[in-house]
Amino acid sequence: MKLFPNNRHEDAARALYERIVAQSRNPVFYRDYGVPDSVDGRFEMLLLHSFLVFHRLKGEGEAAKQLGQTLFDLLVFHLDQSVRVSGVGDLGAGRKMKAIGQAFYGRSKAYETGLEAPAAVELREALLRNVYGSCRDSGSAQPSAAILEALDSYLRTNVAALATQPLTDLMAGRLHFEDAEPLADAQAVQSEAQHG
Repeated sequence: MKLFPNNRHEDAARALYERIVAQSRNPVFYRDYGVPDSVDGRFEMLLLHSFLVFHRLKGEGEAAKQLGQTLFDLLVFHLDQSVRVSGVGDLGAGRKMKAIGQAFYGRSKAYETGLEAPAAVELREALLRNVYGSCRDSGSAQPSAAILEALDSYLRTNVAALATQPLTDLMAGRLHFEDAEPLADAQAVQSEAQHG
């Protein structure tokens, strides 16, 4: 079913969105990288991977801008549906969606700034604050420096890889993410972070 009649970018945007969702649900993030396997953790990974695609489309002309807007509209639609399915009423859903919009823009700005910063610390602080914020709130273990470094590396690797992916591929809904490296000693590293 078409959500946006007469929008020629909807099929491509839907394919990109499905790829983003699939990548954000990769078990390696929750098993090895210490991302909370919760609504909040999955939401953060969805925003992180969405950011990567919007970052790639930025400054690529009007058609790419329209594709990005359609992708954003799809993202908002599906998040709104998730909020409503969880039992939030119309008034509550509006407030929740406003908070989600602010979260997306805030994280996008933080990740952009972190990528442009001369030192890695700014991006890692943004990842710690956002991706792992619910760890702090729930009292769960914070990620180790090694895990933050690995997620930082994953993000930068995908920025570089997407920069080389032809724009025509994205305009056709084709998107390739580089895989996150499994961390064999993730549990030991997490344990060190807890007790160190």
